[in-house]
Amino acid sequence: MENTNTEYISVGKIGSTYGVQGWIKVLSFTEPLTNILGYSPWYLEHANGWQPIQVTDHREHGKSIIVKLAHYDTPERSRLLAGKIIATPRSQLPALDTGNYYWHDLEGLTVINQQGKVLGKVVYLIATGSNDVLVVKDKKEHAIPYLLNNVIIGVDLTNKVIHVNWDII
Repeated sequence: MENTNTEYISVGKIGSTYGVQGWIKVLSFTEPLTNILGYSPWYLEHANGWQPIQVTDHREHGKSIIVKLAHYDTPERSRLLAGKIIATPRSQLPALDTGNYYWHDLEGLTVINQQGKVLGKVVYLIATGSNDVLVVKDKKEHAIPYLLNNVIIGVDLTNKVIHVNWDII
């Protein structure tokens, strides 16, 4: 079993099988989607913690990726992994420039507007063509565009707060 003190970050998800040799489709959460292949080993979530697994081969397949995993040589065996989250230790993620954040770091932060009103907590983010969107939930869910220095005034990871120039009606 893998060390449970390590913080793991989701970088993708196992999809359906592909072909008769146990290949698996992968939904990558990275940008570009092939960046997921730079993390080794991958870690898959199991009931007793995160377990490492090696990618032995990979291919781009249209706008997705298919992979071959060590010890998964049949569709029947590979099918057991469908839906599992792929993660990497946080220590493997590249450092970001000041003012840039991983989505994982923003999820769960409290959003407060300039009048001091708590608008809720970030439950997830959405990538749109033009800008990312924070989905904030209090009693209802609200979408707030992630526009730095316009809507997003400041992010304080230490105090787990995002300050925004936004009001929910």
